[in-house]
Amino acid sequence: MRVESAGASAGPEAPSCSGDPVPELVGRLGCGHWNSPFDVIAIRFLCCDQWFPCLHCHDEVSNHPIRPWPRHRHDEHAVLCRMCGTTLLITDYLGARGCSGCGAVFNPGCALHAPVYFGV
Repeated sequence: MRVESAGASAGPEAPSCSGDPVPELVGRLGCGHWNSPFDVIAIRFLCCDQWFPCLHCHDEVSNHPIRPWPRHRHDEHAVLCRMCGTTLLITDYLGARGCSGCGAVFNPGCALHAPVYFGV
């Protein structure tokens, strides 16, 4: 499994649900829509190359539809564990129950939204 660490001090810049810049998502749990202890990831959206905790956060600050990652690009780092800053390949995330960097457990309910993000 290939992973790349984003680093705790240099996480990706992304808008928060309110649209305000958040210099890093690492260490920030949940969002205004999903806030269980297992909601620990952020997705890099293909349509705008921005990181968001969920599709609703994306929609609140974007003026375009979500475009899922096509299968032939599932070898890209597009999932961030906000607990430790590890980024995962889409293929590795889709088969994982938790972060390979820190062991944080992922919300199994997120699989329901996988087709929105990843074109499975």
